[in-house]
Amino acid sequence: MLEGKAVVRETDMPETMQSHVMELAYKALDLHEVSDCQSIAHYIKQKFDEAYGSAWHCVVGKDFGSCITHLCGSFIFFRVEMMEFLIFKDGKDFTESREEAVGVLQIMGNKNDSK
Repeated sequence: MLEGKAVVRETDMPETMQSHVMELAYKALDLHEVSDCQSIAHYIKQKFDEAYGSAWHCVVGKDFGSCITHLCGSFIFFRVEMMEFLIFKDGKDFTESREEAVGVLQIMGNKNDSK
């Protein structure tokens, strides 16, 4: 298990959800080998789907790049030591205009990035 403090790099998620996802990340790291990124990501995604409805996505790893579209208020990118966590929700049922509901971000996860 990684025991470092979680460091949020980017987010637009409410603080209560941020706390929840970080608790889930630590729990997933307790339940799975650090090298088993797929199981860690699956655990977090499944728990967020149960708590906040479907269409959540979770990417876990030590070094990755991404370009995503997400619903506003549903994005977080954080790290615990050298492990990066990207969690966001995607959906097609917008109650707001598309411009208000969707944010697009390019994320470059890199353990050497000091952002």
